[in-house]
Amino acid sequence: MWPYIIRRLLLAIPTLLGVTMVSYFLIHVGIGYLWSGIPCRQGFPDCMLWEAVYASDPVQIRYLNWLSGALMLNLGESAFWNVDVGQLLARKLPLSLQLGSMALIIGSTLGVAGGIVAALKPDKLADTIVRGTAVLGLSLPTFFTGMLLIIFLVRAFGWSPATGYIPLMENPVGNLSQLIWPALVVGLGTIMGTVLRITRASLMEAMASDYIRLARSKGMSERIIVMRHALPNAMIPIATVIGNLAPITLTGLILIEQVFGLPGVGRLLVDSIYVGDYTTLVPTVIALSGIAVVLVNLFVDVLYARLDPRIRFQGGHIA
Repeated sequence: MWPYIIRRLLLAIPTLLGVTMVSYFLIHVGIGYLWSGIPCRQGFPDCMLWEAVYASDPVQIRYLNWLSGALMLNLGESAFWNVDVGQLLARKLPLSLQLGSMALIIGSTLGVAGGIVAALKPDKLADTIVRGTAVLGLSLPTFFTGMLLIIFLVRAFGWSPATGYIPLMENPVGNLSQLIWPALVVGLGTIMGTVLRITRASLMEAMASDYIRLARSKGMSERIIVMRHALPNAMIPIATVIGNLAPITLTGLILIEQVFGLPGVGRLLVDSIYVGDYTTLVPTVIALSGIAVVLVNLFVDVLYARLDPRIRFQGGHIA
């Protein structure tokens, strides 16, 4: 297993380099073209910031400077806030990680449970309700459901979102009461709907297999058949889709953090774009997203061997 993990980590290096290079060049070429048509005499602070900081060196030199600093864990200084980017992310990242984790746990748990119910009762009332809920969750955007939830909570209970961030270790009750509502909005949306549909399809396919019919002919109870035989064999596509949703959850919190006023990485990214601080913050957040995708996909591939005993690691490859 370790040769496979090391091989995957080595292959991730050119992938991350390509992601940061393409994003950095696209951002700077696009923004430079945008601001080139706006004269700074109009008093735009973004335009003046661009001319003072970003237009001083060629873009390839700025990228190499950023990359060399990032490899030494020196992410540079924000041109707008005059604060080290690492310090900014250290303050914002815990909130986004916790919110994304809570949303992923809620959505995955309810999605798997709902998918099992729908697969065991195909074309019945329960299946129709569960599938309708999944389609509704996939259809409604998170910012819309978030605003509806805030309006309902304010009107019904006089509740209003707390400003700032309450750390979990300082006040667990206050932290959970602050993050549970946005986590429910994100978790009950795309995450639950996607996991539910994959679970239903995968479990129905497993339930139609020959080994399930053999187990029924031996007199096994339906509960043992589902939990011990069908569900474990259906878990690989479910684990795959949950792994694909995990990094998207982190980067997809931009709108929900804006709606609930949460100072996370998503809101920091929006603020950095709004004030024109592109050089350090935007490529750093993109690099973090790329690292999250690589690590989560590696974890899911290793998990395959646990879910399916037929999968083995041989010579740095999955066999």
